Amino acid sequence: MEIFQSQVTLIQEKTTALDLMHSKLEQASLSGDEDAFYVADLGDIVKKHLRWTTALPRVQPFYAVKCNPMEAVVQTLARLGAGFDCASQVELELVRGMGVLPERIIYANPCKQTSHIKKAASLGVHTMTFDNEEELIKVARAHPNAKMVLRIATADSGSMFPISIKFGASLEECGHLLKVARELGVEVIGVSFHVGSNSSDPHCFSESIANARGVFDLGADLGHEMTLLDIGGGFPGSDDFIVTFEEIAKVINQSLEVHFPAESGVNIIAEPGRYYVATAFTLAVNIIGKKCLPWNKDTFRGEECAKSVKYYINDGGFGSFADIFHCYFNQKAVPYKQSVGQPLYSSSVWGPTCTAEDLVSNQTELPELQVGDWLIFENMGAYTVSQGTNFNGFSIPRVHFCISSSLPLDFGDENVCCLAVTALEDSVVEGCLIMK
Repeated sequence: MEIFQSQVTLIQEKTTALDLMHSKLEQASLSGDEDAFYVADLGDIVKKHLRWTTALPRVQPFYAVKCNPMEAVVQTLARLGAGFDCASQVELELVRGMGVLPERIIYANPCKQTSHIKKAASLGVHTMTFDNEEELIKVARAHPNAKMVLRIATADSGSMFPISIKFGASLEECGHLLKVARELGVEVIGVSFHVGSNSSDPHCFSESIANARGVFDLGADLGHEMTLLDIGGGFPGSDDFIVTFEEIAKVINQSLEVHFPAESGVNIIAEPGRYYVATAFTLAVNIIGKKCLPWNKDTFRGEECAKSVKYYINDGGFGSFADIFHCYFNQKAVPYKQSVGQPLYSSSVWGPTCTAEDLVSNQTELPELQVGDWLIFENMGAYTVSQGTNFNGFSIPRVHFCISSSLPLDFGDENVCCLAVTALEDSVVEGCLIMK
């Protein structure tokens, strides 16, 4: 998969990432450039980090690299002091290659290829997860110094993407697995869980934290020194979700106070992905085709709107919209230019590939647009560039990074106060912002 990265633009006070998007669209209109592209605001990621540290002060974020592995994103979070959740050798090499210390990495894939386990050992990454006996045996042979975290199953029916159907040991299995670890001489240092992506039920966290407490106590009885709790991911990426991040954080804080108070000495981490990057990326796509359909009772929207329209764009379900494609829900398209009072038509938006599954948005209301017009999609940072393919020869769009000079400067913690944009990548970045 080819992903284009552009330089980072330092945008001035009272200028937004959307302003930069509009500027690039004007340039594209003048030059005739039709290629889809992103504008990504690194400042939005910085603000998300500050929001996290305020709402969950006891929980250290370990960013889920799989969500968006672009180097500028990973390096920004590394500079902010975040840890990283890696799931493969490639992700481990990416993060370690940026100078992130092994102690700030968890290899959080419960099912690992043996060669990848050996690579983790060579990179100094010792903390990793497991949920079955075979994984323990495999790790004991490939990485004797590993520090294992037992992944338990959760009640994740309230999430958009339940994960416990694939990963997680039942509470009934935990005693056996902890005994096997002792017999193999494998050190188990904690417990992890994941309530599923985009969880709409905050109480899944409280139930899972209570269950983890029980496994901690069981581990202590069997001679394991348990010092780490990983509460996984599932945090919403935007504020229009069913439940807000702060509502989830409140439930987590209350449950931690009951089961893992500060005096317990247990370190708490989490694996946010979507939370950090969803709103940072905005995508502009070009309408490359159009088909008007005659009126029928299903598409009728009034006397002035007695037709429906199919639009074809130059990015789709096998590219930036892979996550949406798999979710089976509509993504809102906003026309770049729209006059007030224009009639709306029942419309559908389709990707550029030669397959009927490539549907981006169905039964959405849009004014009549023309070939060459632009559509803008917001909240496109999570599982977009990371899941896209080159199917039919269509590549992932170029990404233009920016960061605002109007970010709040009084962050308190000196480690968070210095973000040198020039340090992101040699040939990728221009400009420098020092926050002090």
